[in-house]
Amino acid sequence: MAVAAEIRESSFTATQRQREYLLRRAEQAIGAYEAGRFPEALRLAKSVLTEAPLVAAIVKVAGLASYRLGRWREAIKYLEAYGETSGDIDQTPALMDCYRALGRTVKVAELWTELRRGSPSTEVMAEARIVGAGALADTGDLGGAISLLAGGGTTKALRNPAERHLRQWYALGDLYERAGDVPRARDLFMRVVRADPDAYDARTRLESLGRQRRSGRTSPARAATKKAEREARKTATGRRSPSPSDSGPDR
Repeated sequence: MAVAAEIRESSFTATQRQREYLLRRAEQAIGAYEAGRFPEALRLAKSVLTEAPLVAAIVKVAGLASYRLGRWREAIKYLEAYGETSGDIDQTPALMDCYRALGRTVKVAELWTELRRGSPSTEVMAEARIVGAGALADTGDLGGAISLLAGGGTTKALRNPAERHLRQWYALGDLYERAGDVPRARDLFMRVVRADPDAYDARTRLESLGRQRRSGRTSPARAATKKAEREARKTATGRRSPSPSDSGPDR
């Protein structure tokens, strides 16, 4: 077991009984995280890290649990430590989103550049594009946001889309609507609904765009009046919801 080995190496001065206790706490922290009990997971992870600070899997638990709880600065501390300790770049999108939440758009861009130099999985790249595009949109650069997100092949229609495709389509549809391009927004929301009628609030967004077309309202006006509401909603384009890249710690 990887965690057990890391605990032995990180707590070499501890007794066998202490190591067994730490291992139980580590397993409990992992279990709590996987069950969605994030406050408990964070508390348990911290208790392990006090005695064995270099256990990467538990540093990851602490980082992701903090992230899910909206404790952005704490999450940054643990996620950066996890990346430095493990060399793993899979949690970069979550780290980017923490900086985005704090308004650190320059740092988000730096992390995006660093990630592209590595060899991230397709899922990680997809999540990073969503966060990076969202950060640009936060500054009012909708054109740049659309360019970044569409640049990953997001506009392609697929017969059997994966979850990451639905997230990208929804995010891009939101950006197009905010930019006033209702036809493209409608097309992307329609793709999401066809693949999964219950995904996010895509059905509601699609119906709303249909009403706009029938009533003759202009989408730029809607974008202006609805911007605050969209920013407040924590959908796929706001603070990130659980995603493929937010994988639990390795046991």
